[in-house]
Amino acid sequence: MTSLLSVQSLAVSYGPIEAVRGIDFDIKEGEIVAFLGANGAGKSSTLNALVGLVPVTSGTVAFEGQDITDWPPEMLAPAGMTLSPEGRRVFGTLSVAENLRMGAFSIKEKESVEAAWDRVYDLFPILHERRDQFAGTLSGGQQQMLAVGRALMCNPKLLLLDEPSLGLAPKIMGQVFDLIALLRDQGVTLAVVEQNVAMALEIADRGYVFSSGKIVASGRASELAHSDALKSAYLGGV
Repeated sequence: MTSLLSVQSLAVSYGPIEAVRGIDFDIKEGEIVAFLGANGAGKSSTLNALVGLVPVTSGTVAFEGQDITDWPPEMLAPAGMTLSPEGRRVFGTLSVAENLRMGAFSIKEKESVEAAWDRVYDLFPILHERRDQFAGTLSGGQQQMLAVGRALMCNPKLLLLDEPSLGLAPKIMGQVFDLIALLRDQGVTLAVVEQNVAMALEIADRGYVFSSGKIVASGRASELAHSDALKSAYLGGV
């Protein structure tokens, strides 16, 4: 498989705090990659740096062979990489349809926007039913569907999901993971930050284990499931 994203020596700092410390990883076309590790290990900071929401202190990020290290977010989404952020962050006083339209900000043709709406509504029929409803009145699970749908509106090649199951009931959580697998089958490459390790490794092809801003283990999902490094990362032993 061809590498869609290649990251070399990536570092991210918040003032004197080093959140990400010179990590290397790649994501290949057509796979699901899980980013695993305890809270504060640097996973979300990595995703935010990839899409330009926090500055890269050092290192390089290449997408489809092009250096995008310092690209702003408004350039990255049209290029094919989008983020569904932790905590959903939907616009509560806008309708479902208006939230989705925000995800298609770079699409100028009305027909293309309508096609994107149709795709998302096909994936999430409940969003079609509630398209005129304020996003803030949706349930947590529906807001998560909306956040993912919004990220899909510009038809990304790489979708980054930050804690997609956070705060969801087990039944809804299962539906979200089924959706992630479906998107992969439809040709979307995905990177997933997820605290539910068992479910993440069940759908992922590969994974990276983060601890204290570094990647301490990587490999096939089936291998990581039994990795001592994975256990140590969550117990604070690495």
